Amino acid sequence: MFFKKIDERIKIIFIIILILFILIIGRVFYIQVFDYKKLSEYAKDLWSRDLPIEANRGLILDRNGVVLADNLTTTSLVLIPSQIKEKEKTTKELSKILNVTYDDMKEHVYKNTSIERVHPEGRRLSYDTAEKISNLKIDGVYLVKEAKRYYPYGNLLSHSLGYVGIDNQGLSGLELEYDKYLTGKQGAIKYFSDAKGNKLNLSDIYVEPTSGMNINLTIDINIQKSIERELDNIIDMFKPDNALAIAIDPNTGEILGMGARPDYDPNNYKKYSQEVLSRNLPIWSSYEPGSTFKIVTMATAVEEKVVDLDKDTFYDTGSTKVDGSKLRCWKAGGHGHQTFMQVLQNSCNPGFVKIGQLLGKERLFSYLNKFGFGEKTGIDLNGEGQGIIFPLNKVGNVELATTAFGQGVSVTPIQQVNAVSAVVNGGTLLKPYIVKSISESETNNIIKQTTKTSIRKVVSKETSLIMRRALESVVALGGGKSAYIEGYRIGGKTGTAQKVENGKYLVGNYIMSFMAVVPSNNPKAVLYLAIDNPKNTALLSSYTTTPIARRILLDIIEALNIEKQPGGIEKELEWTDKELKVVPNVINKNVTEAKKLLKEFKIEYSGKGNIIKEQTPTSGEKIEVGGTIKLLLGD
Repeated sequence: MFFKKIDERIKIIFIIILILFILIIGRVFYIQVFDYKKLSEYAKDLWSRDLPIEANRGLILDRNGVVLADNLTTTSLVLIPSQIKEKEKTTKELSKILNVTYDDMKEHVYKNTSIERVHPEGRRLSYDTAEKISNLKIDGVYLVKEAKRYYPYGNLLSHSLGYVGIDNQGLSGLELEYDKYLTGKQGAIKYFSDAKGNKLNLSDIYVEPTSGMNINLTIDINIQKSIERELDNIIDMFKPDNALAIAIDPNTGEILGMGARPDYDPNNYKKYSQEVLSRNLPIWSSYEPGSTFKIVTMATAVEEKVVDLDKDTFYDTGSTKVDGSKLRCWKAGGHGHQTFMQVLQNSCNPGFVKIGQLLGKERLFSYLNKFGFGEKTGIDLNGEGQGIIFPLNKVGNVELATTAFGQGVSVTPIQQVNAVSAVVNGGTLLKPYIVKSISESETNNIIKQTTKTSIRKVVSKETSLIMRRALESVVALGGGKSAYIEGYRIGGKTGTAQKVENGKYLVGNYIMSFMAVVPSNNPKAVLYLAIDNPKNTALLSSYTTTPIARRILLDIIEALNIEKQPGGIEKELEWTDKELKVVPNVINKNVTEAKKLLKEFKIEYSGKGNIIKEQTPTSGEKIEVGGTIKLLLGD
């Protein structure tokens, strides 16, 4: 009986052992057949090490596809200390090539880590330096590809583009604002090593980096170059504290060009102070606007129908008193009897004081809010200011009067140009922007598109039409004559604002500005130019800013293919202007007849024959008396 029980127990134990054995065999079979790949990957992960390959940042391009921010391929030094057999020799050789101390290099070579990036000594190596390191042929010493940001046009658009750090991270401007799109995905060379870091005899794996996305801007490089050129000219001529310019499409809010001085070269940003690097003046700077602000005041008055520009009149004695304060016109003795159209043309401060009084503070300041003053425009750049507008409960009669002609308020350039765009585009305030689209670098597929954003309706289309004509009259008949371009309808308004420091106006220290619209009857661009404290010049913007703005306007006309506009207001000639004459038609006339008709001009002939086949300029155009007409002769 006893032995029978023992036999049963042995049988049970045997069966249990047999079952366990079968399970183990099954598990081994499952691992060998089904889990092999998975476990193999786990093993490779334990063995594998990555030599990083940096991805290119996405390109930044202008509206025509011109590259404004590019990449250069450089190399950097990476060490795998466990693979370096002759550490002392390696330290000496590398310290000599990189021109660093033995102790500094020793910290890298002897470091107890799987992979050591030699930073900063081994970053962005020159070709010669990289070749010397490569020729050492030392195990554990590797050169890997690294991308370096490069700005082919140097200082051009520098504050808006921004710059990147040594690790290719955006630090300012568009580089910072759109860093998550511009940053690519890092690649690697995967190699395999044992626990001690010794390289295993397995094939390396190359993981290709993925470039960042491209940023396509609204900027036109030809307009931008024009702005940059003229800002340089301003610095050379007037030695100002600073200067800036913005060009915008008033129908969309697209920034066509924008620049400031001082500026910097983002390729060498470390050479500049943080003050220069961080201040994008067209969107950051805040100051009293002066007479360019009168465009907004006048548009408000027209919209509210408190004045008829052509019928209502104002008599200017040269000053006006408001609560005991004497507010003067720039012209001693005043302008006398004027229409309100002439008040704008003459930039008459007492006339605008009257307009402010007719509107009252509630209406005027409600429109300032509608036009976006006192708040950020929302442009897609970092560092935008918002200016300062009087709170309504702090506005007395004097504050109302000075605000009406642009004194006592503080606004940014982008606010001004955006508000004037609303005045001339039919009355709608838009959100300005500089990024047109974001696209994949390989396929060019657009993944994000910026479209026109309407914020609010500010004035009517009728008011906008009246203001376009009024601004054209300022250039043809008023203080903006130096910006007049024959055949093209230019609108504009000058501004001369006295600067404030510690609550007091500075003597002889002004911000001179000019706001221009081209063409005034069908606006395609609004240009704003401001010069802070110009030296060695007449303290009138009509002599300082308008000739410079005219040169930029000519380039805008060419860049945007703006055709000549008939029906413009004829310029009222000044004593410095040369007389203009209409060019007659001499095509198909003989040389003798042509000479008689063109007796007030110089003639240049080309070709052979006695009959005029072509002429430049064409008939109907106006040029200065004594100007040159080119004639092509034939039979």
